[in-house]
Amino acid sequence: MTSPVHPIHYRLVLEPDIDGFTFTGRLDLTVEAAEPVREIVLNILELAVQRCQFDPDGRAESCDFTADAGKERLTVALPNEIAGEIRLRIDYTGEINNKMAGFYRSRHIKDGAEKFIAITQFQESDARRAFPCFDHPRMKAEFDIELVVDETLTAIANTAVVSETPAGKGKKRVVFQKTPKMSTYLVFFGIGDFDIQTDKADPRVRIVTLPGGQRYGGFGLDFGRKALQYCEDYYGIPYPLPKMDLIAVPDFAFGAMENWGAITFRENLLLHYPGVTSRAGEERICEVIAHEIAHQWFGNLVTPSDWKYLWLNESFATYFGFGVVAHYHPDWGIWDQFLHSQTETALARDGLQENFPIEIPGGEHVVINTSTAPLIYNKGGSILRQIEGFIGESAFQQGLRHYLKAHAYDCAASTDLWKAFEKVSDKPVTAMMENWIGQPGHPMVTAKRDGDQLTLTQQRFTFLDRESDQLWQIPVSVRIFTETGGDREMETYLDTPSTTLDIGADAAAYKINDGQSGFYRAFYETEGDLSALGRLAAEKRLSAVDRWGLQNDLYAFVKGGRATPDAYLDFMDHYRTEDAPLPLMSIAENLFSLYRIVRNPARERAAATGRTLFETVLESIGYLPAAKEPHTTTILRDRVIWLLALFGSQTARSFCREQFSALSAGKRVPADILKSVLQVAALEGGPDRVDWLIDRLTSAQSEHERQTILLALGAFGDGAALRQALRYTLDEAPDRNRFIPIVSAAANPYAAPMMWDWYVAHVDELEKMHPLLYERVIASVAPVCGLERPDAVAAFFADYVRRNGKVSDVVKLSLERLEIHQRMRG
Repeated sequence: MTSPVHPIHYRLVLEPDIDGFTFTGRLDLTVEAAEPVREIVLNILELAVQRCQFDPDGRAESCDFTADAGKERLTVALPNEIAGEIRLRIDYTGEINNKMAGFYRSRHIKDGAEKFIAITQFQESDARRAFPCFDHPRMKAEFDIELVVDETLTAIANTAVVSETPAGKGKKRVVFQKTPKMSTYLVFFGIGDFDIQTDKADPRVRIVTLPGGQRYGGFGLDFGRKALQYCEDYYGIPYPLPKMDLIAVPDFAFGAMENWGAITFRENLLLHYPGVTSRAGEERICEVIAHEIAHQWFGNLVTPSDWKYLWLNESFATYFGFGVVAHYHPDWGIWDQFLHSQTETALARDGLQENFPIEIPGGEHVVINTSTAPLIYNKGGSILRQIEGFIGESAFQQGLRHYLKAHAYDCAASTDLWKAFEKVSDKPVTAMMENWIGQPGHPMVTAKRDGDQLTLTQQRFTFLDRESDQLWQIPVSVRIFTETGGDREMETYLDTPSTTLDIGADAAAYKINDGQSGFYRAFYETEGDLSALGRLAAEKRLSAVDRWGLQNDLYAFVKGGRATPDAYLDFMDHYRTEDAPLPLMSIAENLFSLYRIVRNPARERAAATGRTLFETVLESIGYLPAAKEPHTTTILRDRVIWLLALFGSQTARSFCREQFSALSAGKRVPADILKSVLQVAALEGGPDRVDWLIDRLTSAQSEHERQTILLALGAFGDGAALRQALRYTLDEAPDRNRFIPIVSAAANPYAAPMMWDWYVAHVDELEKMHPLLYERVIASVAPVCGLERPDAVAAFFADYVRRNGKVSDVVKLSLERLEIHQRMRG
């Protein structure tokens, strides 16, 4: 039921005690009641309310109030039934917590002493931890924020500072400009010993770091300015705030957060350390900055009217995050990276029976988790790529401009966007998209050839068998390869269970989903059709994108029981001379997946295939990075040296040993191979190697290097060393990074056999992690490390979920993956 009460304005005055980890707050709230009401119901969590007043600037009547901790509600009783404008004042106190949610503290070291900053993280529903509010995205209002802080500290909020005045007792009052109309989850305030650097070309853009961090901020500051310029030009709407801060935060559960005008980042996703940050790290910095700046329009200017439309925020930010980087770095192969990191990930998640639509029904309180994020971000972004291919680039841009202008400073639903696209394209976007975002899963298009007739049939694709009568409206593109060496394209719109195309008597082969713009699997039923495409792949007559899609679909069919592991390994003969990074990265991960899951002889055959292919690749590109080599070559090398070592390549292991010896002697190892070098060093080392890594971790100056070392702590092959590394992880690693060595160990074939028992033995400690990061642990350990005892895993979680229902989604997902892997193992 829609509430008759809506907020108009919040005036928030906070006085944090950064040493005592507490704060006092006063909220002056103005609301509008569309009909007479006797009470105002707000969201509140872990706050202690001292007093509520009605009409604080007038008669200032005290109000009775009740707090319900279970429902996270504060109910304020009014003196009588009132309609129209209502003003309340609420005095309260709260904790600057250590949960990386709400108003929380983050630790850092300055001059050898422990220091703290205090910042906020409110998405999805944690503004209620900092002030009583209507904590829902559609409840937009304006905010005036004042912070009373120690005079030595810097205060930051969404907007620019209006004034700083003495407040007595060594404190100052910092008053900020009124915000635009916005949702509570986008509010930000923070205090700390910050350094602020302003971009010389665009003074609206600033980078905020801890002391000493400014010299590492230039890379992010420069790209932030570029991304802002791109978005203003593309959307045709100026950025509406007077400043845009990019804030590096030591302790952060997510990657970044799009607070309007005050974007927060993990340090490794904003700060660039020359000689330490790898090229993969540079690319990731750019992608995340672009993602968050795109949010300033998608999510901030136009906000989802309900949490089920959250995908409108995240899908567009994901898609444009890659698009902005591709614009400024056309030589980085960004759209290939998009297919590998976004579309491939989305298809793998979306093939599970335990699934949700992109538009998650019901508008749940919290929706971003390990189970849903690949759908909201990765699948959503991939569907947008499909839409742009369907209506064209120009109509796509025009539709977005129309949508943003029509709903600026307001809320919108998915249908508003489809109508905007339809208006400029004259294509049935609404009809097509309702079944792409409103139902779970994705289709498999099966092709069956009879002479010059090609029958296409659609059904839902799942790895495990599932009867389904779902249908999609699918723009299908087919590339026909003729007997004379030519090719041509055909298109059809498959909105029925099947259709038949005349592909011509001269068709020697055909490729479904030409260019891989569609979000579906392609299965070739007629004997010989897949082999014909394999030969074209070997001849490089298929594009690198299509060579990627061809083998990736085949591996999905291995996971789904439609093909055998040997069939995939046989098909790799067509890729013996493959040299394009996109298919090679996918093949490497698919072979490693097989290696982790199946038994001999298929396991050793997967390793042998990987050794042969990737030793050839590294002989060609070299084990050491070259100064002017293509960006994608550097990224490929970074990903495959470690896998090649696991496949048993003595060449790769010997190279890493030499590099580690040089590193131990004080010499520099290139940042682009350091991860693999440290992982192999751990794999072949014992407890003394754990000590070496911990010493280096302790002295590391950058978060990028710290994460690289933590990854290596999970790479030990020696059981005693691994247990030592994991004990250190639980005892000493900060909560934001504690998951890294554990997830790494779960993916380590030498460690995996002991990881299930380790997880069960330490579950009480693991539960104390941030919920999202704990989910990553479950999702990494259960599906593979539980393969030797699947019944015990299922029994454990059956009881565990009854006691800890919050992990239900990730447990269901993990157990289904475990079942898929069991079937692959045979």
